[in-house]
Amino acid sequence: LQGKEVGLEATLGADPVRGAYEVFVASSGTGARLNIGTHDRSTVVRKFMSRIGESRIGSQSANLVRSRQRVADHGEVFTPKWMVEAMLDLVKGDSERIDARFLEPACGSGNFLASVLRRKLDSVQVLYEKSGFEKQHHALLAGMSVYGIELLADNAAECRDNLLEVVTEFTDCLLDDPIIRAFRAVLGVNIVHGDALTMTANDGQPIVFAEWGYLGRGKYQRRDFVYSTLTQMSSWGDETLFGDI
Repeated sequence: LQGKEVGLEATLGADPVRGAYEVFVASSGTGARLNIGTHDRSTVVRKFMSRIGESRIGSQSANLVRSRQRVADHGEVFTPKWMVEAMLDLVKGDSERIDARFLEPACGSGNFLASVLRRKLDSVQVLYEKSGFEKQHHALLAGMSVYGIELLADNAAECRDNLLEVVTEFTDCLLDDPIIRAFRAVLGVNIVHGDALTMTANDGQPIVFAEWGYLGRGKYQRRDFVYSTLTQMSSWGDETLFGDI
């Protein structure tokens, strides 16, 4: 296991008799070696990630937790970038397809969704580099295809801000540009402050997601789907919001 962002590496010394692992975490930058302890296999990764979250190597920090209280109250632990990229590589083709839809039911501040969006925008750059108009509108379409649900209001707001920043930087547009204003409105619909388990928004109403479609020439269409209805379908057909996954 490697925490690439903080230069950490975990060494597992297996004990086949006890079925346990002696876990050490070493810093490639300082040579420091920390003994996490002996644990059964099911807790090794959790302990490793916990250690990364508490470690600082030089000026770098994993920033996986905001506070111990939030971890205790909400189980809030953010996913490090290296792990996000590794997981997205498992669905590399879809993560790079501009209109492939991704739903993160516990999106936090948007680590997963921002990485997905950047991959989609890389595809936009390749396909529409020569047309500024189509580049901007397909960047908007890429942003329309990422969805998230987040229990905590501050995380949901930060997620929207982070995704908006990704598209703003890519398009090199000002915040009052029509494309950016449109994407801000989309984020207000796609990133929901609510509970994915109860499938309700913060106001108690059922979570509703919008399907956005690009008709060309800067025109779009929208269809709404109730989240609970989608999850109850035994099989999702082509006519449903996430029918292509």
